[in-house]
Amino acid sequence: MLLDRIVGILLAGFLLFGGISSGLAQQESTSTAAWIPLFNGQDLEGWTPKIRYHDLGDNYGDTFRVEDGLLQVRYAADKYPEFGERFGHLFYQTPYSHYRLRVEYRFVGEQCAGGPAWAYRNSGMMLHSEDPRRMTKDQDFPTSIEVQLLGGNGVDKRTTANLCTPGTNVLLAGKLFLPHCTQSSSETFHGDQWVTAEVEVHGSGSWKHFVNGQLVMAYSDPQYDERDPHAKLLAAEQPGLLIEQGYIALQSESHPVDFRKVELMILDARK
Repeated sequence: MLLDRIVGILLAGFLLFGGISSGLAQQESTSTAAWIPLFNGQDLEGWTPKIRYHDLGDNYGDTFRVEDGLLQVRYAADKYPEFGERFGHLFYQTPYSHYRLRVEYRFVGEQCAGGPAWAYRNSGMMLHSEDPRRMTKDQDFPTSIEVQLLGGNGVDKRTTANLCTPGTNVLLAGKLFLPHCTQSSSETFHGDQWVTAEVEVHGSGSWKHFVNGQLVMAYSDPQYDERDPHAKLLAAEQPGLLIEQGYIALQSESHPVDFRKVELMILDARK
């Protein structure tokens, strides 16, 4: 009887400890898998602009602004009578490595005068970007992996969540991919409709693009392109070419765009 009681106590303790451990594990999983808003809907707290030909932190022409709970990219006529190749990027304060990034965006209005034809209804998310403090004053784009966001012109097919590689390369279908951009398999989104674009990033490993929940592109091994002099300098500061982490930035490329959500989910680096 005594032996049975001891076994029962030990078993109960084991089950209790197991339940607590399971609960903690579930809580940890929930906490690390929660969506974190990077945009608070009120102001640009945590974000820093870098606009070409201007110093880091100079939000020239109030290009990036918050109105009606939206993070907006706009081009005031008195500041932008011509776009003048003033490509801009709004950088989040923290570099990340393994995560999911999700934005809800829409294109609105008319393109700024003088904007390049390819920049019509064009924006993007720059990921694994270099530190904006490393960018030169006249640098147009940060060395990064770009998830290109495009809107339709009302007629032609024009996919979104494409891949572009300023100063970088990736492995696509297991082979080194050298062209600057390649299209995803997404639908075309005409007009001013809201679209959800999501990226799953695993450091210097696998990457996936999603549009409205549908997988539209996959690749791996983001790396510096040694053909690019600036990227070559960045690569020389680390072992090898692979890019393990970096900053997140949103673009201004001459067409007005709204972001109503910018959310991040931290992923387990061991998976």
